[in-house]
Amino acid sequence: MTFWEHVEVFRKVLFRCIGVWAICAIGAFCFKDTLFAVLFAPSEADFVLYRWLCRLAEWTGWRSLCPGDFQAQFINTELASQFMVHLQVALIVGCIAAFPYLLIQLYGFVAPALYRQEKRYSILLIICGVFLFAMGVLLNYFVIFPFAFRFLSTYQVQEAVVNQIALRSYISTLLVLSLLMGILFEIPIVAYFLAKLGIVDKPMMTQYRKHAFVVLCILAAVITPTADIFTLLLVTVPLYCLYEVSIWVVARTKQT
Repeated sequence: MTFWEHVEVFRKVLFRCIGVWAICAIGAFCFKDTLFAVLFAPSEADFVLYRWLCRLAEWTGWRSLCPGDFQAQFINTELASQFMVHLQVALIVGCIAAFPYLLIQLYGFVAPALYRQEKRYSILLIICGVFLFAMGVLLNYFVIFPFAFRFLSTYQVQEAVVNQIALRSYISTLLVLSLLMGILFEIPIVAYFLAKLGIVDKPMMTQYRKHAFVVLCILAAVITPTADIFTLLLVTVPLYCLYEVSIWVVARTKQT
């Protein structure tokens, strides 16, 4: 095909992707109660993580593990803020729901230009990339963000100062942390491409293992606003495990 024929095909793919995204976003917008019940679940005292910690505290006898009862107060200070937050969340959730279809459409556009072996590896990379990103988002939702929110929402410099969390602040923090954890979980995919380009290899990554651990600790300290070592380890340990997986990926890449 000519260049403009490729542009026409891409235009059709783009319009299909936007259409499916819009349908998913409208669906998410309509199910407001369910959508925000899921988003606000980590702010409630009966969240699954808190219940699990309380059961673990009863089983081990360490009462300090149970976070106890707490209640967060949310406020809205702008006239159109609630509607805009609702719209923003619906667009993001719609994009997430339509993401598999978007990938299939984009891959279908690129696939004719790939060799058979490249198609096989590209499909595997897409599946692994989506899986790792989802694992990062789920880890943040079920573990990291609840700990961060529990600490920050109950922290007070004085009892006279009452914490009232703005709606936009809560939603943006949750979404940004989820995005950051999803991106950080793509370390093995990045390592694969760097190995393909000849930038890194197994001896190099093994040699700088200690340096990588320090860098990952710094990253974990930046993205987790809490000051406790437990939450820091909850982020650092999975990231370091992914670094070890990346060493294996780089070694396998050099063999292919």
